[in-house]
This record gives sequence, structure tokens and C-alpha cells, in this order.
Amino acid sequence: MKLKELCTPDVASCTAEISALHAARLMRDHHVGDLVILDENGEDGTPIGIVTDRDIVVEVLARDRDPAKVTLREIMRVPLVIARASEEVEQALERMRAHGVRRVPMLDDDGKLAGIVSLDDLLRRLAADAAALTEVIAREQDREHRARR
Repeated sequence: MKLKELCTPDVASCTAEISALHAARLMRDHHVGDLVILDENGEDGTPIGIVTDRDIVVEVLARDRDPAKVTLREIMRVPLVIARASEEVEQALERMRAHGVRRVPMLDDDGKLAGIVSLDDLLRRLAADAAALTEVIAREQDREHRARR
């Protein structure tokens, strides 16, 4: 399965110059736990980093820093682990495992932000596959039971 079939296409993003406080408000408004950081002008859609709600807690709040004064540039994760829409899910999963990340921004063929793939997305897919397998087992058992009456 290709990543583009699994990803979340609506990605919350911003530039690196906004404050951690503003970022937290954006995350709340968009109901997300991360923001993909775009290049300076933010218009060409080139991702340069990522910040999660955990980054804000660990790097700003837990260090008693003022979230209104800390910019995302100071706490964003770089280098950014990315994936391509045309990649297979297994490739992205391996990259997530190798780098120890839960979220991977996905780029289109032009190198622009096209979505994000999270561990949650992969787990939902795995759960759906597992449910389909249990349905096969249940139907096979039912078929066998009816055949042996």
C-alpha cells in the first residue's frame, strides 16, 4: 500500500519564527499534537522541521522557559525525517523505527508537503487488517460448522 492512501492530508503547519505559545494554540485549534515547520516564507510548502506538543512540554515548560519568547526554531527537530507519497507503507514504517519518530511528513512528487503519516495511522491500518483476518477465521469456522451438521 502506498503512503498516500494512508496519510492524513490536512497538515497543521507554520514557520519556525512563531513562539511555542502560539504553536500550542495552533495545535489546540487544529486538534493535533504536532506542527510541521515550513521554510521561512511558508509559501512553497517545503518542510524543514517538526515540533510536537511533547517538545513544547519537555523543552520549554519543563525547563521553565517563557513559551511566549521561545521560537519553534529553537526546539524543532532537525534533520526532519520525511517520506514520499509514492513510497510503500513498509518503507515509511522502517524509517520511523530507524529514527525513533512517531510522525513523518509526506512530500508529493514536487517536494511539497502533501500529508503526514503517524504511528496512529499505521496502527489503525494494522487493526483493520487484524479485524479482517478474524472475520476470515470466524466465517471459516461457521462454514465448517454448517457443513458438518
